Amino acid sequence: MIFQHYEFLWLLLAIGLLFFLQIISLKFVRKRALKFSNYELMEKLSGEKILSRNYVTFTLRILTLAFIVFSLAGTTVRYTGYAVNSDFVLVIDASGSMLADDYEPDRLEAAKLAANAFIDSLPGNSRAGLVSFAGISFVKSIVTDDVTTLKRSVDSINVESVGGTAIGDAIVTASNLLAQSENPKNIILLTDGQSNVGISVEEAIAYANSEGIRIDTVGIGTEAGGSFDMTDFVSRPDTKTLGEIANQTGGIFQMADDSEELSTIYQEITRPKEQTVSFDASFHMLLLAFVFLFVEWVMTNTKFRVLP
Repeated sequence: MIFQHYEFLWLLLAIGLLFFLQIISLKFVRKRALKFSNYELMEKLSGEKILSRNYVTFTLRILTLAFIVFSLAGTTVRYTGYAVNSDFVLVIDASGSMLADDYEPDRLEAAKLAANAFIDSLPGNSRAGLVSFAGISFVKSIVTDDVTTLKRSVDSINVESVGGTAIGDAIVTASNLLAQSENPKNIILLTDGQSNVGISVEEAIAYANSEGIRIDTVGIGTEAGGSFDMTDFVSRPDTKTLGEIANQTGGIFQMADDSEELSTIYQEITRPKEQTVSFDASFHMLLLAFVFLFVEWVMTNTKFRVLP
C-alpha cells in the first residue's frame, strides 16, 4: 500500500492514546462498581461474567479509527496481476532535435507513425490520451476511446518553438490526464534527449507513483545519431534517466534504433502482461470503518451492554 497524504498517518498515534485511556477507565469503572454490588458472587451463581472489559467492541473501535485514518491518507493498493484493459497517455518529445535525419524521414514522423499504429491496436476497453512536449507540455488529446480524434491529434504534432526538454513536466501533465481513470494507468514516454528544464524527474516519478501510474520509456535515436538544421549537434537520449523512470514506476525502458523497432515496441506495450496494478482504496477504507462502527453499535446495545 502507498499513501497520497502521509501526514494523516500521524493520527494513528491517537489509537495508542485511546488504548491507554481505555485501560484506565475500565479499572476505574470496575472499582466503583464493586463498591456497591457483589458482582463476583453474582458471576458464580449465573456462570457468566457480568463485568466484561468488552475487548471485542474495543477492538472494533480501534479498527474503525484505523480505517478512517487510512481513508484520509488516500490509501492506494498496488498488486501484481495481468492487466488486459489499461488507459494510456502517449507522451511524445516535440523538441527541435526530433527533426534529426537518422530516421526516415525524421524522428518525429517515425514517432507519429508508430503512435497511430499503437492507437489502432488498443485492446478491449482501453483508452488513450496524447501529450507533446519541449520546454513545456501541450495536451493534444484528453483520454478517450475515439480513435479518429486520437489519430488526428497525433498527426497535428509539430516541433514546438519552446526550447528545452521538460520530461518531468510532461510526466506530471500525463499523470493528471489519467487521474480519474478506473483502469490500470500507463504512460508511454518517448524522447531523444535529456531533461534540462522544468520540475525534476525525481519529483515527477514520486507524483506518478502517488497516482499508481506505470511509465514505459522509449529512447529514440540511432547510435550514430543524426543531424538537423544544418548543424553538427548530435542528440542522444539520457538512457540512465529513462531507465530509472521505468524501473521506479514498474515500467520497461527500451531503445528504438529504427522505425520498425519503434513500431514493435509500441505494439508490445498493448499486449496483456504481468504488471503492477493499482486502485484507490480510500472509499473502501471508509466503508469498512462504517461497517465496524455499526457492528460495535449493535453489540454495545445488545449482548455487550456494560454495567454500570
